[in-house]
Amino acid sequence: MKNIFKALLTTITLFSILFAQAQEPPAAGSSLPEFGLDGPAPEQVSGRADAPVDLTGTWVSIVTEDWRYRMVTPQIGDLAGIPLNEQGKEYALNWRPEMDEANECRAYGAAAIMHEPGRIKISWQDDTTLKLEFDAGQQIRYLSFDPNVETGEPSRQGHSIARWEAPRGQQVSPGITNVVPIGQQFPRTEMVSNSLQVSTSNLISGYLRKNGMPHSDQVQVREYYDLITIPDGSTWLIVDIIVEDPVYLEAPWVTSMNFKREADDSKWNPQDCFVTNPGW
Repeated sequence: MKNIFKALLTTITLFSILFAQAQEPPAAGSSLPEFGLDGPAPEQVSGRADAPVDLTGTWVSIVTEDWRYRMVTPQIGDLAGIPLNEQGKEYALNWRPEMDEANECRAYGAAAIMHEPGRIKISWQDDTTLKLEFDAGQQIRYLSFDPNVETGEPSRQGHSIARWEAPRGQQVSPGITNVVPIGQQFPRTEMVSNSLQVSTSNLISGYLRKNGMPHSDQVQVREYYDLITIPDGSTWLIVDIIVEDPVYLEAPWVTSMNFKREADDSKWNPQDCFVTNPGW
């Protein structure tokens, strides 16, 4: 068991390190490609019938990074780990819990919800829409494979358009062509297959963390979902997330979240958005 657990941690750490190496903030004067899905637009709407992998089921988050920010509400003024600009820092330093007495689940929007510890139930709402239910904050996201679906009013979870991966050999993540693990250079696409790409916009303003680190209504989120199976037979979902906000961020906020598929939803435990132990 020790060897299996060690191998698991090594695998997940390697994925996190490689992604972090590949996603260094752009140099001054440069930027990420224009927001949207990578690669050419599909000739027809895809969805359940074209799924190369099965993402459905119940997934539990495995907190292998940013434990101090995800498992405990950070103190006011603890701004480490997110590239806030001066305006964002000023907002966060002056934020106080009483500013959100009405509690609109501001830290549970699409820009931050994947970082919340808890479980996600993924199912098909219909043949062109994936449904993601979160027990953290009792939130629901819909990922549409129809690029022409109506946008609707701005909301906490926004408007998400999904696409299955580009064919192998094409660049599948923005700005990434190669990574260099342990002195060896090879294409990222040889190591990781981006099974699902998601672009989310049309959000309302909210928080990236529960201590008032803000995002604006201009925030945009890119996500890349991958499945891996480790030697013990368990299936893991790796979600690479890029958050861009021209109002409060000076560079993209890049993270990689890990989830493990569970046998059933017996541990499903919905919780509302209220913080019972904020630690302020």
